[in-house]
Amino acid sequence: MASITLDRIDKRYPNGYVAARGLSLPIADGELLVLVGPSGSGKSTVLRMIAGLERPTSGTIVIGERDVTHLPPQERDIAMVFQSYALYPHMTVRENMAFGLRLRKQPDETVARRVAEVAEALGLGPLLERKPAQLSGGQRQRVALGRAIVREPKAFLFDEPLSNLDAQLRVETRAELARLHRRLSATMVYVTHDQVEAMTLGTRVAVLKDGMLQQVAPPMELYRRPQNQFVASFIGSPSMNFVRGTIERDNGRARFVADGFTLAVMDSLATRAGPVVLGVRPHDIALDGAHEGGPRGVVSLVEPLGSEQIVYVTTPGGHDLVAMVTSDFAPRVDEPVALRIAPSAVHFFDPQSGARILAAGATY
Repeated sequence: MASITLDRIDKRYPNGYVAARGLSLPIADGELLVLVGPSGSGKSTVLRMIAGLERPTSGTIVIGERDVTHLPPQERDIAMVFQSYALYPHMTVRENMAFGLRLRKQPDETVARRVAEVAEALGLGPLLERKPAQLSGGQRQRVALGRAIVREPKAFLFDEPLSNLDAQLRVETRAELARLHRRLSATMVYVTHDQVEAMTLGTRVAVLKDGMLQQVAPPMELYRRPQNQFVASFIGSPSMNFVRGTIERDNGRARFVADGFTLAVMDSLATRAGPVVLGVRPHDIALDGAHEGGPRGVVSLVEPLGSEQIVYVTTPGGHDLVAMVTSDFAPRVDEPVALRIAPSAVHFFDPQSGARILAAGATY
């Protein structure tokens, strides 16, 4: 296996569209790095540049100790798994998995051994003589994974490989991928628009927007200490709530004030008086009917999820907030409720740049 280094990568197309801007990203040997972002953020383009399917306009790409910026895909020793399975329909599972090794003229004994080992690891042993048309979607994706693994490349690249699977198969295959990474200790770069996949799979997660790297960090650091409002909104489900308002200072104490919304905050923020954007995650909002002195609102919608429920609340100032609460408290639509938000659970962002001012649990 090998490390991958992207150094000041730019990608500009002839029509003027910019897919990557000054992207520098080191990927450690054996790491599973997830590239995540909305459609058009440049994540698939970055993956294709690592694979050699796209050339960067400027910058360098290094795999291991070798500069591969201008090398064709076949000379980079990487394996790529796409959203489509790309299996040969006339070949059996065994033949599909062995195809890459045969092209490289590996000895028959080596081919048989590697295919058998990988088929056993992926639970494909009983399916080796079947053809793709006789397999389920999840089985086909495992064959595509197996075909990549038998090659023993320097790195694996995954371009939204689970997008065609149903919800249950996505969860099962995601768990298989995580176990596979631990077993192989392989360098993997995984592209997805699904932040749940990103959080559950990645050793680190790189968040992209408009071709620019917003933040790269372990999953829980992204969740707890987002660098800006975009990362805060993209990571976490349901998404973080945001309210524009002002921090006011009163005799050394600090409070956040917006239309129909007042919240005591850390006194250390008294020196930061002025306009801000408050952020609070749905799981950090508790609801009850008796709390005094804090924000209040009216329930507009309740979505039961079993042990939890998503509750939408509208404050008197017209701020729509989402709370994730246990099913022990079951408010009804149009019922007034109080919102309890601990000062330590609140994030603050600059209203102009979107940059973080204070992360939840931090001190100013």
